[in-house]
Amino acid sequence: MGKRIFRSRAAWTALAAAVLVTALALYWFQPWKLFTDTYVDEAVPPARTTSATPTPAPASAAPPASTAPTATPAGNEILTAGEFVTHEHRTTGSAEIHRLADGRHQLVIRNLSTSSGPDLRVWLTDQPVTLGKAGWRVFDDGEWVELARLKGNQGNQVYEIPASVDPRDFRSVSIWCKRFAVSFGAADLRAA
Repeated sequence: MGKRIFRSRAAWTALAAAVLVTALALYWFQPWKLFTDTYVDEAVPPARTTSATPTPAPASAAPPASTAPTATPAGNEILTAGEFVTHEHRTTGSAEIHRLADGRHQLVIRNLSTSSGPDLRVWLTDQPVTLGKAGWRVFDDGEWVELARLKGNQGNQVYEIPASVDPRDFRSVSIWCKRFAVSFGAADLRAA
């Protein structure tokens, strides 16, 4: 009788351990997110590229007092832009850094399509985008700034860039899985 009770306790202990390990693995990996989507469709600010030529002034207009560039643009401008490439998970869409008429900067992500995952963040980084597995883990090697949690794995999204961050210091944006320290996808930002 004593051996039977011991075997029964051992079986229950093993079962409890297996349930605990399974629950922890489900929490850590969150595999159901591979089959769910969160759609976001935020209003994207209208903007022109910085290479747009200014409208010529009529001949009768007085010449400008100064030809020096102003600190604040007359309208919203796209400073840099790039297309997402796939890293850990298939990722498509584009990213743009906008300078708004009031001097603020925003990261605009258009037509994003990636997998959902645990703990996804939007990062600006100083690292170049590298294709293939070699590019999956490079973005935390240099300077980076986390803008926010990813709002959704599908659609159009706008993220404020803090005033303390100079967008010229960063050359790429990554959809970064903080839990596993891996990029789902990234876009190389080039002058627009």
